[in-house]
Amino acid sequence: MSGFVGIAGILSILENNTASAINKDDLQDKAEDNEKRGATVCATVLERMLDRIAHRGPHGAGTFIDNQVALGFRHLSLYDLPEAGESSQPISSQPSSPQNPGSQPLSPQNPGSQSLGSQPSSPLPLSNTMEGDTIIVVLDGEIYNASDLRTQLEAQGHRFATSDAAEVLIHGYQEWQGELPNHLRGMFAFVLYDREQGVLFGARCFFGIKPLYYTRTDTGSLLFGSEIKSFLEHPGFKKELNRQALKPYLTFQYSVLDETFFKGVFKLPPAHRFTYQLKTCEMSIERYWDADFSQSLEPSPKASRTFEECTDQLAQVIDDSINAHRITGVRVGSFLSGGIDSSYMASAVRPPKTFSIGFENEGFNETTQARELSDILGIENHRLLLDPSDGFEAFSTIQYHMDEPHSDPSIVPLYFLAKMASEHVRVVFSGEGGDELFGGYELYDEPGPTRAWKRRVPSPVRRMLSTAVGPLPRFKGRAFLRRGSGRPEDYFIGQVFIFDEDEASALLKPEYRKAPSLKAITAPIYERVAQLDELSKKQYLDLNLWLPGDCLLKGDKMAAAHSLEARMPLLDKLVMEEAQTTPAAYRISTENTKCVLRAAAARTIPAEWANRVKIGFLTPVRIWLKEDRYYEQIRTLFASELAGLFFDREKLLALLDAHRAGKTNNGRKIWTVYSFLVWYQRFFIDEAV
Repeated sequence: MSGFVGIAGILSILENNTASAINKDDLQDKAEDNEKRGATVCATVLERMLDRIAHRGPHGAGTFIDNQVALGFRHLSLYDLPEAGESSQPISSQPSSPQNPGSQPLSPQNPGSQSLGSQPSSPLPLSNTMEGDTIIVVLDGEIYNASDLRTQLEAQGHRFATSDAAEVLIHGYQEWQGELPNHLRGMFAFVLYDREQGVLFGARCFFGIKPLYYTRTDTGSLLFGSEIKSFLEHPGFKKELNRQALKPYLTFQYSVLDETFFKGVFKLPPAHRFTYQLKTCEMSIERYWDADFSQSLEPSPKASRTFEECTDQLAQVIDDSINAHRITGVRVGSFLSGGIDSSYMASAVRPPKTFSIGFENEGFNETTQARELSDILGIENHRLLLDPSDGFEAFSTIQYHMDEPHSDPSIVPLYFLAKMASEHVRVVFSGEGGDELFGGYELYDEPGPTRAWKRRVPSPVRRMLSTAVGPLPRFKGRAFLRRGSGRPEDYFIGQVFIFDEDEASALLKPEYRKAPSLKAITAPIYERVAQLDELSKKQYLDLNLWLPGDCLLKGDKMAAAHSLEARMPLLDKLVMEEAQTTPAAYRISTENTKCVLRAAAARTIPAEWANRVKIGFLTPVRIWLKEDRYYEQIRTLFASELAGLFFDREKLLALLDAHRAGKTNNGRKIWTVYSFLVWYQRFFIDEAV
């Protein structure tokens, strides 16, 4: 069992100026022509790009190169050693024609397609060897319904050369073309090269579990990859800060725009596919799937189900998803906190080991509950209490692996949790997704006073008041009136709100104040669900912003940093189909959040865990920032010339000092600025070229 865990590619790169941009020592001596010279250059550049993301797949790599396209991947073996007779993403069993030299099997005479890394037998990207060798694929992720799709495609006449799950993408594309992603069940980011049609086709999975970035160079080359840092190795890539990204980041705590913090580098959004025409260099991007919570409303057939019927169906579909995610013969573990989602996964999967992390500070340690549940289940629990000095020491490396600045404090313990797990297993199960799909966050619920306000005051009046106070500065009661509108478009941008727009503008230098407003970012998403109930609107926004931009990104990057694969059975296509038909009243009631998920979990875990109040992956940064050592470290950075490039340093220092004095809790604001500066230092100063 193995996987493409990191992918990269270059299109339309064989230009004279590209060849000259590489050190001549990298070229084959006395190249016979530009095409051969360009292919050699491309092989060198692609190797460097893949080396940059070797942590995603440390067990080898493979490439495909022809006169227009270069594709590559890093390889992660999920087994310690290959099982007897197992082929790990095998190469083509038949050599291709002389007219297609770039796709020939690995050999020293064919350097453009040599595999990279420590295992000389590492495979090439897969192709349809049995059907003309015309389509090549690189995949980051797993296709959980590959066996069913293979049976279906074979019945339609397709011939498979391997047992690899990724090959279903090739034959599926031949059969369904752009509709291929709709047939898939899994976590994936893939790119297919159709050599006959001169087309590149790719897609990213429904929720955005796997990342995919792309950019164009000044010479017209298109680069794509699992991580932005791979682009740094291409001579045509210009590393430049996207000034518009900073202001929204100060509010959201993560990069929220499609264009990343690197100018000209974009994310392919979740549930989107792209088609790139090599002849015209035109790229089209479109959404192929969307969540549809309207199915939870009357007169939808499933909207009239009882709570018990919903619970029965949900328990069944989650069990099916867990079975689809299982891997026979592979060492697996499970992340485990004291919360319901990870407890549910650990109890249902029953892995040999669970992994938990916490801090010595009171209120920031759930490892005791995690060990108690592990003991009940008869599972070996590994836990770690993290020292803040370890977190600060590793923080630059953490920001490097995130690719863009990210100030969710939980990335620090998650980095060390993944590190600990990687010392024991290759795959971990995680409970990510339960809150977004089934209404688990506190901000989804209504405080008692807000419920009373909504009962007593007519909706038109509440909305009129919310609109009236919207442009006004903050005052006591403003947030209550906005939230009481029943219109999340007025106040809800997701699970985190660090700086408001006026605060961010006042803190920033003028050249960084011009950026999309919060309204401009959220309004297009809300417009797609204008007729839904308030809870469903909030969940839908989080499914499009918070989940892929924060939760899944940090999950992927922190696991990949330690060559670990994370699997999330709650974020499954069929689980989502069930979630979006569950009535809002079964998701959140006056008694609890994610009610139906708790009821399903209670059939597997003790009631104490099923009904436990959500705590979250808390990190005590507000406490750390008051300690002399870390206060002085951050104060030095805030007073530096580097900070002065972006911020009003006096205001930064005032935030820090007010926090230390206990006047205001500015912990998250300070941490958000600090995270950006550490990220910028790493990518633009420490690595200046």
